[in-house]
Amino acid sequence: MLVTNPNFEWDVVLRYFNTESIGRGLWTTLKLTVIAMAVGIVLGVLLAVCRLSTNWLLRSLAALYIWFFRGVPALVQLIFWFNLSALMPRVSIGIPFGPEFTHWETNALITPLLAAILGLGLNEGAYMAEIVRGGLMSVDQGQTEAAQALGMSRTRTLFRVVLPQAMRFIVPPTGSQVINMLKATSLVSVIALSDLLYTVQSIYNRTFQTIPLLLVACVWYLVITSILYVGQSFIERHYARGSNRNAPTRYRDVLKIRRKPAVARVEVPS
Repeated sequence: MLVTNPNFEWDVVLRYFNTESIGRGLWTTLKLTVIAMAVGIVLGVLLAVCRLSTNWLLRSLAALYIWFFRGVPALVQLIFWFNLSALMPRVSIGIPFGPEFTHWETNALITPLLAAILGLGLNEGAYMAEIVRGGLMSVDQGQTEAAQALGMSRTRTLFRVVLPQAMRFIVPPTGSQVINMLKATSLVSVIALSDLLYTVQSIYNRTFQTIPLLLVACVWYLVITSILYVGQSFIERHYARGSNRNAPTRYRDVLKIRRKPAVARVEVPS
């Protein structure tokens, strides 16, 4: 009865599901997800290395960054970057207290897309830093000592020995963060970036068909997150090979287990 409710207007859902405007909004959502996650992952690796550094200044700066960006909501950060021109009317490059080489108007420089990338990417970097740091700390210290005993530099030890082993602990939460990032892109509708949700809102503000248009957005989000989940499972299974950690169970393996005939136990009297 819930599905057959006429107020869902499934014919409207089908009509708008693959329209050009919805496709453009979906493309913006996917593009923003990829770019913001790339920024977050790069920042996360750098911050994690700084957090594990022996230099107290690097550790302190990384801890301060993580504290700030994890403490301020992503929506607040998006609005802040979008309204940066109120704080800095223009951005310039030059010598401090000296000549100015070039400058840009902040309103022209900080577009809605750039504000969204900054807001989501910098925020994600704080969370990825803790994920990467946890993965690096999960690798036995003896691995690092053995690599350095062989004459490998710290950088080479990190990227050739420690990081590959840490990936099996980093990939699962990173996959979840990608899915969370996809859903978090819906926040950019408040800064008038034409993502999937903003496009849907623009249409139902004209047609007053709110529920069916929201269903269009829901279905697309579910489709993309389902694809990401499947991809995450394959990547997890790849990095789980050769370890004691169990890989995600495939659906056909579950069916095999269920169809396996039970073996009767016969007790021999003594």
